[in-house]
Amino acid sequence: MIKKNFAFVFPGQGAQYVGMAKEFYELPEYKHFFEEANERIGYDLTDIMFEGPEDELKKTHNTQPAILLHSVVAYNYFKDHIDIVPAFTAGHSLGEFSALVTSGSLDWLDALYLVHKRGGFMIEASRGVPFKMAAILGLDAEIIIGFCENSTGVVVAANFNTPVQTVISGENKAVTEVMDKCIEAGARRVVELVVGGAFHSPLIHKSFEWLNEEMKKCNFSDAIIPVISNYAAQPEKHKIEIIDNLAQQIISPVQWVRSVEYMCENGIDTFIEFGPGRVVSGMIKAINKDTNRYTINTLEDAEKVITAFKNI
Repeated sequence: MIKKNFAFVFPGQGAQYVGMAKEFYELPEYKHFFEEANERIGYDLTDIMFEGPEDELKKTHNTQPAILLHSVVAYNYFKDHIDIVPAFTAGHSLGEFSALVTSGSLDWLDALYLVHKRGGFMIEASRGVPFKMAAILGLDAEIIIGFCENSTGVVVAANFNTPVQTVISGENKAVTEVMDKCIEAGARRVVELVVGGAFHSPLIHKSFEWLNEEMKKCNFSDAIIPVISNYAAQPEKHKIEIIDNLAQQIISPVQWVRSVEYMCENGIDTFIEFGPGRVVSGMIKAINKDTNRYTINTLEDAEKVITAFKNI
């Protein structure tokens, strides 16, 4: 059943936690997802997801496939129990790969392989360059962009998460300079992020080239459900544009505010988030508080959401 007012959304890095998705693994009919994931990337990812340690799970090349696996399994459980087709799918950063799986554009094991590689590439491309990322809260994005553009080094706005939360990324010295200017300009909070690279910035341009080569090994199709691209904040269905947007996304800002605004302006008032945590739902609330937001992180979450929609 197509729901023209629904969108399915997926989280990015930072939502992971030790024990994630274990309830789904314990269901015999969903265990194969975890076994196939381990085989596809060549090591026991699920052991890291379930048992940790947390420091190992936080490594980008583990975090990204772990979040995608959790998201895909949660989505499949939901899909197997209720027939709802959204008008759009979208994901925050690596979550765009999960969105492409649900849109019918990319096989989930290819997506898993690509985000595993992507995570490694983002770290490798940052080696040898002193980098930093920081979250700026309570300051208009245009002011932050201005500070970045007038910096003495390489620093860019990397994530437009909400109208009052923007992440910057770039060279250590340049990021520190912009952080100081944001504090002087009255930012409510400025927080340095613990990350493994200068994500979504020109500093990791090599990762753009490497990911492009890996995507050539995978089979993309035109999407059945339009995917809102992080790069353009517009719906895409054609595989050529989808591939290009995925490559551009790794070195470009995540246009999450514009993406959510586009969906809301085009009839979406209900969002279902699949995967660990509730970060994406929180961002959506900050962008448009008049939306309905549901999260499917655990099996209990899934049952509650399925029951709620079956009773409508």
